[in-house]
Amino acid sequence: MADFTLTYDAFDPAQEGLREALTSTGNGYFASRGAAEWEDANAVHYPGTYAHGCFNRETTILGGRPVLNEDLVNLPNWLLLKLRIEGEEAVRLDNVEVLSYRHSYDIRNALVARDIQFRDRIGRVTTLRSRRFVSMANSHLAGIEWTVTPDNWSGHVEVISGLDGRMTNHMVARYRELEGRHLNPWSPRTFGPEIIALKVQTRQSNIYIAEAARTRVFRGEGEGPLDRSLYQMEDYIQQVLAFDVEQSRPVRVEKMVSLFTSHDNAIAETLVAAGKSVARYPDFAAALTEHESAWTELWDIGDIELPHEPRAQLLLRFHASHVLQVCSRHTARHDAGVPARGLNGEAYRGHVFWDELFVYPYLNFRLPEVTRGLLMYRYRRLAEARAAARVAGYSGAMFPWQSGSDGTEETQVVHLNPLSGQWDPDHSHNQRHVNAAIFYNVWQYYQATDDVAFLRDYGAELMLEIARFWASIAHYNPERDRYEIHGVMGPDEFHERYPGADEAGLRNNAYTNLMVAWIAGTAQRVLDLLPRSRRAALRVRLGLTDDELRTWDEMSRKMFVPFHADGILSQFEGYADLEELDWEHYRAEHPNIQRLDRILKAAGDDPNRYQLAKQADAVMLFFLFSGDELRELFERLGYGCDPDLARRTIDYYDRRTSHGSTLSLVTHAAVLGGLDPESSWQRFLVALESDVSDVQGGTTKEGIHMGVMSGTLDLLQRGYVGANVRDGVLHFDPTLTDRLDGLSFPMQFRSTSIRVSISGDELTVHILAEGFSRPIRIGIGNEVRELAAGAEWVVPLRR
Repeated sequence: MADFTLTYDAFDPAQEGLREALTSTGNGYFASRGAAEWEDANAVHYPGTYAHGCFNRETTILGGRPVLNEDLVNLPNWLLLKLRIEGEEAVRLDNVEVLSYRHSYDIRNALVARDIQFRDRIGRVTTLRSRRFVSMANSHLAGIEWTVTPDNWSGHVEVISGLDGRMTNHMVARYRELEGRHLNPWSPRTFGPEIIALKVQTRQSNIYIAEAARTRVFRGEGEGPLDRSLYQMEDYIQQVLAFDVEQSRPVRVEKMVSLFTSHDNAIAETLVAAGKSVARYPDFAAALTEHESAWTELWDIGDIELPHEPRAQLLLRFHASHVLQVCSRHTARHDAGVPARGLNGEAYRGHVFWDELFVYPYLNFRLPEVTRGLLMYRYRRLAEARAAARVAGYSGAMFPWQSGSDGTEETQVVHLNPLSGQWDPDHSHNQRHVNAAIFYNVWQYYQATDDVAFLRDYGAELMLEIARFWASIAHYNPERDRYEIHGVMGPDEFHERYPGADEAGLRNNAYTNLMVAWIAGTAQRVLDLLPRSRRAALRVRLGLTDDELRTWDEMSRKMFVPFHADGILSQFEGYADLEELDWEHYRAEHPNIQRLDRILKAAGDDPNRYQLAKQADAVMLFFLFSGDELRELFERLGYGCDPDLARRTIDYYDRRTSHGSTLSLVTHAAVLGGLDPESSWQRFLVALESDVSDVQGGTTKEGIHMGVMSGTLDLLQRGYVGANVRDGVLHFDPTLTDRLDGLSFPMQFRSTSIRVSISGDELTVHILAEGFSRPIRIGIGNEVRELAAGAEWVVPLRR
């Protein structure tokens, strides 16, 4: 189907890095970039394989200063498969004449393929077809199939099948001054004549990684005669399979691979586990069938149909496929967070940020067990967050802006500006709002699932400790009779301090303060949801006092929120006093001004001086909360919330935002859905193109953007169909309805499967009679109904 295939019909070296990222194959445990098997890492190609949790920390001396960097490690390259004809050098795209080339990606099955016909320097014409997948049915399995056809010749060939442990992390240019060696050799090994294996160890974190490969050659119905030879070093092993070929008769090569790490359960030792497993694997065709079946199940619960918008339909499925390759049921069985750039590259060094805020809404209503597992990543690092809060002089738990292996702050103290070549101070660790995002994520998961057990055993403790942190970082200002928070950064990121100030951080970021007011009010609800005995035990264990609860209640009513004189929500206190930027000047001078901070700093200027933003900041409030929820929040705080507040505030910041983050496109598209439908839709389309068209000009080759990919899926669900859970009711409030004819998608609400669809002028919510279905409450407009299995509610849409 055309709406499940991404195709490139010519080889373009300048675009190959991007295409490798976009055609990565993964299963929620590990993923590999879509690099050609026959190419080594160089300026054009970058074979990279990454697995959840495989981090390693190294130190680099920069200007006499030791700089720590923890990376998601580029694991041994299992893709290595090369073709040598009549003893000549192995075929590469740069040493043959390419007659035809097709690089395709089967989105439905996450299968990457290349079809190439080439002429070598002797004049021999050969067709090579490659297919590759990382199994969604078996988290440790991957497979490659080659079909080689000598079109105008017969002769002798060799296929080199290897495992290469000499890999380093050097993809991202701005990180190349940092230490990229993370693997130490351990042991190569064979398991009989067909299987080679390799084991390595990370240099600091002591994680063992083992891969094994079984390579076979098939001519006609079975395996034909061939010679095998072996070569190995301590960090590299290869097999050479030598055989004869005949003109026009295709030969098929299969390479089945297993990958294990010492983080895995139920294994005695990684190398033995890899060798035993690959010996038991079926052939390529059978393994592919199992893989396709697993994907069919995922599409049954994860597909979003938008049939009248073919380009949008293709990209929605492309995004869903990639989200599920990073966050699948396999992920839930591991200690894994959501790496902001997926498992497709080395940008952000594989770290976990706040991007999960944009990922969970899609997963909550389809694979809630995956969200639960990912939230456990945060819970397991609660002790580290508590320690970080204590060191900083606060109470509760303070989670880091960038998180990796153990939950310590991984944000670098310096950051390379690629425009100036200078290493500038990096204050982004002051983005404490990541703690608000974690609290919000746990609450939204509970709302979608009614998972009382998770809230009781893990979620409540996480949320209460975050609330306690916010109470300790806030202070009471008696002159205003309000609580304030100083010394933080908002999501904007362009503003790290006030102009000319020595001290980093800002006063009273509106997004942060309003989130904290909501947290302070919600924390008591969390306590009230717990069984009496659990509530009492948790309060004793945490030492949570009545005075603290009273402070939280006060904060929920008395947080300070800054406004401009004309009633616009101020991004932070003093934002309106900053200078206006000459936007037209910079647009004329630079083809892309998304990273205005780098442009200004490279010119010796300071982005802190100006009224600008990298991405949605105050506007995030209108994205995360419904109009009713925000009105209640403002009224509880004693502030007015007139009907035009959203329009005024969104319009003001829209004109001052460079959208230097792809997340910003999602946020603005969502909040404009009911205010400016046409503008909203155009931003949605740009957001869909973010990665596949690399709208930021070179960043996607370093890794996909998980937030924007999942965010576009949530845009349809939450932004345009208006799906939102409040007080145990799943509400729908569609906007942009003239664009959504034919839209249909499944959801799971509190263990009950439903299908939501729009046809013509009607919204239909159908409760499916399957699985663990139970009556649920649905709200549309001002009406709430309880619907049981088999029930259907059809509502006319407002135009």
